[in-house]
Amino acid sequence: MGAENNEESCLQRDSAEHKGYVRAHRSFNRIWKERDSAEPDLLGEILDKDNLNRAFKRVKANKGAPGVDGMTIDETLVYLREHNHEIVDRIKAGHYTPNPVRRVEIPKPDGGMRKLGIPTVIDRTIQQAMAQQMIPIYEPLFSENSFGYRPGKSARDAIRKVKEYAEQGYTHAVSLDLSKYFDTLNHTILLNLLRRDIKDERVIQMVKRYLKSGVMENGVVIGTEEGSPQGGLCLARHNPPYVELDVMPRYSLPA
Repeated sequence: MGAENNEESCLQRDSAEHKGYVRAHRSFNRIWKERDSAEPDLLGEILDKDNLNRAFKRVKANKGAPGVDGMTIDETLVYLREHNHEIVDRIKAGHYTPNPVRRVEIPKPDGGMRKLGIPTVIDRTIQQAMAQQMIPIYEPLFSENSFGYRPGKSARDAIRKVKEYAEQGYTHAVSLDLSKYFDTLNHTILLNLLRRDIKDERVIQMVKRYLKSGVMENGVVIGTEEGSPQGGLCLARHNPPYVELDVMPRYSLPA
């Protein structure tokens, strides 16, 4: 009797898990079908041939190490020449799953180790293609006093701005750092903020898949429920909508 009850319990649990998977799969497919004729078609702009070619050239110029698949940039180019249409079709159909990033550690200037995540060259190219179409959306929303990871701006511009304030008579500068910011990035908050300006839900789901792609460390894949790896393009870092959160308000200098 006990064995029969256990078997029945296992069958019920398996059935419930299967139904949950089917619901989630149908929900994801529904999103993709509803947005297949989306306007604006941001995913279509991301997957445009010229945009993808420009993205790969940028990735190649940045150089960088292979990801978990072990493919170098030159090897990836050979692979993409044969399989690029297949990859694009999988993304369009909502069937593309990013690889986990490869965990590496580098020493910090002040001691300790900084953990980086290296995506595959293919995923770096896709992320770059996404960034190229998302940057124009978010760039106008930044404060003019924001200089980090922005096109046409650099640390030298920030130093010149500090010098300008010093010449105006200001005598204090405050240095702030958010401890473990990238390690504790909240996925739900980030995705909801992105939805304010990105109306193509398929792109939001692509960002989500990259955030959830996991990390491979010592041959073991570890899930990522929060945070965003440093080492790839990290869309949240290059286009942070977090400037609207209370934890990062835009302060004005006193008159």
